[in-house]
Amino acid sequence: MKVKDSAPAIAVHRKSLGQRIAENWQLYLLLLIPFVLTLIYKYIPMYGIQIAFRDYQAARCMFGSKWVGLQWFERFFSAPTCARMIKNTILLSLYSLLWSFPVPIILSLCINQLRFARYKRVVQTVLYAPHFISTMVICGMIRIFLSPSGGLINLLLGTSIDFLTESSAFRTIYIASGIWQDAGWGCIIYLATLSNVDASLYEAAKVDGASVFQRILNVDIPALLPMAILNLIMAAGSLMNVGFEKVWLLQTDLNKATSDVIAVYVYQQGIENAKYSYSTAVGLFNTAVNLILLFIVNTISSKVSDVDFV
Repeated sequence: MKVKDSAPAIAVHRKSLGQRIAENWQLYLLLLIPFVLTLIYKYIPMYGIQIAFRDYQAARCMFGSKWVGLQWFERFFSAPTCARMIKNTILLSLYSLLWSFPVPIILSLCINQLRFARYKRVVQTVLYAPHFISTMVICGMIRIFLSPSGGLINLLLGTSIDFLTESSAFRTIYIASGIWQDAGWGCIIYLATLSNVDASLYEAAKVDGASVFQRILNVDIPALLPMAILNLIMAAGSLMNVGFEKVWLLQTDLNKATSDVIAVYVYQQGIENAKYSYSTAVGLFNTAVNLILLFIVNTISSKVSDVDFV
């Protein structure tokens, strides 16, 4: 009986690619759409990476521009602000990851314990809402709240400090506003994961006398671990990509000691100063570091938790 049951499976496995496409052409047609879009918008533009190794002149186009090798990379690493920009980018991203990453997990665990459906929906809506506010509006709100004359924070503290001119306050402002804006939205995927946990596990834990905290520790957290690791790997892969818009809108001449990051520098050099080759080289360095970090974090997570996504 086992041999007979496995025969159809073997026959299906031996079907050629053409036969499988002919039988499931609708699925392959749907797959073709994201494949083409990814090819057009993600892979074909990689052709332009060589600008980083040329002295690109728009009038001479790509191949008419002189090949200069690593000249632009050497220029970036010898720039007086290079070390400061790399340090600010890493610290801002690292602190954001350290403080922002656990918050959605904690929120999802708390919301999952709510038993009143209507109250639960209200809480979720209130937490999700800031995500839909544009970065421009968020930065405008931050400037109003932190205004030295009539700002909410200064009224509460009884002070008149212009926090946006304080270099030491910039990272706190950036990270706190990011948590407020995205933590609620980030917990959606964890709530979806918790909704798929077998209810019999909770019942068995209750029968064994487990408290709420023990149920969270032994049922909820193990269920969230694979998704948390995946999100950690994705976050590590973009560790050097500090949000350009918010930094650019909150940056002042007085807080550049901590707000001067690579993303803003690339914009200034490429768009404002039209140094296309130089800005491309800096952006390519940034991407290369992200790629290395992605593989490092994935390797560590696979050894620690036996979960490998890459």
